[in-house]
Formats: sequence, C-alpha cells, structure tokens
Amino acid sequence: MGYRVGVDIGGTFADFCAFDEATGALRTLKVLSRPDAPGSEVMEGIRQLRSRFGIEPAQISYFTHGTTVGVNTVIQRKGVKLALLTTARFTDVLELARLKMPDPYDLLAVRPAPLIPKDMVFGIGGRVRADGGEDRPIDRAEVLAVAREARARGAEGIVVALLNAYRNPAQEHAVQAILRAEMPDLQVYCSADVWPVVREYERTITAVIHGYVQARVAHYLGSLQQALAREGVPAVAQVTKSNGGVMSAELGKTRCAQMILSGTASGVIGAAHVARLSGFPDTLSLDIGGTSADIAIIRDGQPQYGVGEVIGDFPIFLPTVAVTSIGAGGGSIAAVDELGVLRVGPESAGSTPGPACYGRGGERPTITDAMAVLGFIGQAELGYGAVTVDRARAVAAVGTVAHAMGVPVEQAAEAIIRIAVSGMYLEVSKLISRAGIDPREFALQAFGGAGPMLACFLAAELGMTHVVVPTTPGVLSALGGLVADVKNDFIRTVYLDLEPAAMAGIQAGFAQLGADARRWLAEEQGHHGAFRLVASADMRYRGQSYEIETALAAADIDAGRTAALAEAFHAAHERMFGHCDRAAAVQVINLRMIIVADSPKPALARLAAATGPAAPLRHVDVHVGGALRAVPLYARADLLPGHDFSGPAIIAQDDTTTCVPDGFTGTVDAYGHLILTLTARN
Repeated sequence: MGYRVGVDIGGTFADFCAFDEATGALRTLKVLSRPDAPGSEVMEGIRQLRSRFGIEPAQISYFTHGTTVGVNTVIQRKGVKLALLTTARFTDVLELARLKMPDPYDLLAVRPAPLIPKDMVFGIGGRVRADGGEDRPIDRAEVLAVAREARARGAEGIVVALLNAYRNPAQEHAVQAILRAEMPDLQVYCSADVWPVVREYERTITAVIHGYVQARVAHYLGSLQQALAREGVPAVAQVTKSNGGVMSAELGKTRCAQMILSGTASGVIGAAHVARLSGFPDTLSLDIGGTSADIAIIRDGQPQYGVGEVIGDFPIFLPTVAVTSIGAGGGSIAAVDELGVLRVGPESAGSTPGPACYGRGGERPTITDAMAVLGFIGQAELGYGAVTVDRARAVAAVGTVAHAMGVPVEQAAEAIIRIAVSGMYLEVSKLISRAGIDPREFALQAFGGAGPMLACFLAAELGMTHVVVPTTPGVLSALGGLVADVKNDFIRTVYLDLEPAAMAGIQAGFAQLGADARRWLAEEQGHHGAFRLVASADMRYRGQSYEIETALAAADIDAGRTAALAEAFHAAHERMFGHCDRAAAVQVINLRMIIVADSPKPALARLAAATGPAAPLRHVDVHVGGALRAVPLYARADLLPGHDFSGPAIIAQDDTTTCVPDGFTGTVDAYGHLILTLTARN
C-alpha cells in the first residue's frame, strides 16, 4: 500500500492529487507553474507533499502526469526543423490540406503557414497503388540526394509520408532504412507508423505534428524520469493520453502524437468520474484555468471522442477526447479598444506575471482581478497559500478600464464578468448546436481554478438548471489521471462493401487488430492482467465522402452477421443526422479496436450527514447587482450532506472559490459534491 499521485500542469498552477491506498484519504495541492523551467514544479510539488502531508517519495506507488509540452510546442511553433518526403507530384499536400478557409465569414482570412515550409518538402519517385501493390520501386540514390539537400537546408528530422502507405508501408520503411543506414543521427518518422489512416493530408499532418514535437516531449519525459528517480520515487511514471487513457512515460517518448492533448483529456476523464458519482450522467464539463476555458460533452457518464481535434492551427487525426476551447480563463486580460469597446481575452497574464491581485508583477486587469474588486475572491486563503489576493492592486488594474469607460471601478468589474460570460455563451451555443443537444437537459460541471467562480453565471445564461462542483474542482485534472485506464487505439483501412463476401476480410482485419492490441499491452506496457477489447468501424453509404464511427458487437463480427452490422450503422446515421436509408449499400472504410485495462480507482468514501444547519464562517461585503451586500462565506470543508444554502454566497476552499449568485440554491450530496440549482432568474 502506498500513495497514487496524479499531476496536471496548467498555465498558472501545477495541480497534485494524492490518494492513500490504505485509508482512501485524498490529499490535494497546488504549486505555481514554471514555464521558464518546465518540470521543476513537479519536483517542488513532491517536496511539498512530504512537508505538508508527510508523504515520502518512497511511498509513491503510482505516478501519472498530464502535460501540455506537446501542444504548447505546436502553438508556440518551437518544434524541430523538419523536412517532408512525399511521393513525387504530391508535394503540396500540407498547403492544399482540405481547402477550407479558417473563417468562412472573413473574406480576408489567411490559412496558417504549415509547420514544414514548401522549400523543405521533397518529392521522390516510387509509387504504391491504391490496392497496396508496388507500381514503381524506390530509388536509393534519389532518396539520399534529397536527404542530403534537406540536411543542407537545416533539417533536424525527416517525415516520410508516401502515397497509399496506409495500405502498404513497405516503401516508407525502405526510405527509413536507407536514411538510418547512411544518416543514423537523423530522426526519421513514417506516417504509417504514426497513424496508418486513409487520406493523404490526414495521415501526413498527424505524422508531421508527431515529428515536430517528438524531441521536446522526449527530453521533457526523460528529465522527469531522472528527477523522479533522484527524489526516490519508485513508481514507473505514466502519462495521460489524448484518448483519455494512460501509457508509460518511456513509451510516450516515441508515441508523442498520442499525448498531444494529455492534460486536457485528464480533466474530462475526471469529470466523467464525478458525473457518474453525482447522479448527473449527462453533463457539460467546464474547465476554466488561468488561460482558457474548455468544454466537453459527457453522455451516460462517458466522455465523447472524435478525430480531427485542432492543435494550435492544425488538426490531428488520432482518436482524442472531444474538447472545445470556448473562451477566456481567469488570467484573461480585459481592455478597452480604440473604438471604446470592452474586450476580454484572448491575451492572458498566465502564471508570470499573473493577475495584478496576485502581486507578482502583473499590472493589467484580468477576470480574476474583476472578481477580487467585487469581493468574490480574496476573502479566504487561495491556491494553498501559493498566492495572496491583494484587492488594492486589483482595483488599480481594473481602474484603468473603469477610467476608459467613465464608470466606477465596481461597475467596470461587473462589465468584465458579463463580457467574459457572454463570450463563453456564444461558443457553447455553437458547440451544442453542432452536437444537437439541449443544454437544459444537461448539468454543468465546473472545475479548474476558475470554473466554479464563473459557472453559475454561464449556466443562468444557458438556462441550465444544475451546476455540479466536485469536491476538489481545482485539481480535478490531476484526479482524472488517477482514474484513467491503460488504453490504446488501433486502426486498419479495409475499404470494403458490407456484404457477406467481405466478412472474411473484416473478420481477419479485426483479428489482426486484436492481436496487435494484446501484444502492445503485454510487451510495451508490461501489463498481463485483465483487459477488454472494443470494436468499431468507420462506415458510410456508398458515394458519401466521410464516415461515421460505429460501435459494433463482437458477437455480430464473429458470427458474420452483416445485416446486424449494417443496422448499427443505420442507427448511428439516424442519431447523428435525423435520417437513414436502410435500402442503401454500406461501405466499411476503417476497422478500429480499443484495448482497455482497468486501473484501480480511488474509492471515494461517503460522508457522514450533517447534524445541524450550514453555518458560514462570517459574512463579507460583495458587490452584487450594482450594490454592496453582506453575503455568507462558507468553508467548503464545513459543508456536509444534508446542508443547504441560498445565493448570493461564497464557498472557499484551498484550490478554488465557488461563487453562488442570486437565484441559486445549494445542497451537498453524499460524496461532498456541491449541487447548485437555478430556482429563480434575476
């Protein structure tokens, strides 16, 4: 027995969650992020776990980490300089992409420059046909010639993405073997090894992103492993993956594309866990940190997944937890533009210098400063003592906006909050329209350092009745890493009509995927316990251009029941588009397999019921609705099952502050989750 420790690094704080396997106790912690020295905050957190809670590094039996190193590398364009080798006359693949405008409402919109510029893209002879047969072989001398030219132009790595490699990767592997033999110090990445998906752009951009971040991610993970060993942590480091699972950090060094959305996915996995416990299985998760706000849809207690999630300016086509960035974070900066219009974000104060009220050098007003001016925060300790809220500094910062608007500082602060919430409302409305859901049928689950601070304001705008605040909302992403399972995805393109004659090929494809999955779990993860396989397929009506991933029953695959497989697709098409055509021919493009090995889950204990009414610590002055009011300030630890209260109110805890406006009432469930209910509109 020891401690299972989950870590998530955000823009302002690094969050820690430690679960005692013997007692079931949960310990949480925040330390300031160190963008100037990535990884040092992890070591600082481990040291504080020892000094605060007596958790020795040698007692850490499991360690998982969600990281933003990969995604930040793409966003900041700080990856290695790459060259791209394509089949001759296909060198425009990155520029052409899918010929979509970034903003269809902006006629002057410009597509982002590719991660690999055109002068670093080289076409080579050789050709694989669509059926996988070789039409023309690779010319070794030509490969070496273009590789030398790429190196002369500064290439630190080469991505090989040849036509139809998803069907037959032999030519990509031949190019890789040639280059490794002649230039062993040059990193070479094959698109078919990264993700062998049909369609040239999708496969190529995924491989490019992988190669672009690999060096920085591998260096970071290697440094993390060494630092953990120096601190005396015996656990093998695990990293969370974009698909909501975990894998070893050692494997992550060479599977970087699979962990691009590592930290983001952790939060959604944690939110799904809370959704199941709290009795609100249909939930919109709202994760607001220091720099951004992210939302995800959880149905029946399970996250939704997708492909094509945008990383910075580019899509990546590996399966990921579906998360949409919808607006500002707590550190988003407010300013009045040259037309006198108040705007909030997208620029953020980040962790350095941070909001003005933190007293770490920031002078520009942020959402957090607006909340401090109004009195919603700063009434109790925040961030485990890592920061102290200075209202005078917040007033000075927000005062610049107030002066430009010609209004009192409290009115300017309220305007900042309204603008931030309206921006979130707009983006959430777009998301739920695309998903075809009614927000009134969902609960809003708020987490992240600033999520509980703004959630009720957003819920009221959306007409959502319930807001759920987890017991440790500020570190839920770290908890998500602890409840994530070992998980991996496998894909095989078959391109078959769904008819009895094709079933042998479909069954053989799934059998091979299953064998690959079991080998990955045993050989690469070292896991020899129980697991489960989940089969699906990308299917479409003949003549359609895009597919729907459709869950398939293993019994139907094994028995060769083509009618049952087709019906699964018809039902999926009807759910998504409102109609289907059961008389139309169906095609199977890709077979997919997921292998999942369950990890031990923290068994959160039910709390004892309250024996009396909820008692506030004290009443504090807060500006609400343009007036100064005395509102109750509750300590989160004092709120027990059976307690109830009404807004306006403030609930303080180490990792966040929950703001309960007028019109909301609150209760506490058996696990300590806050259930805030909209009962009246202002």
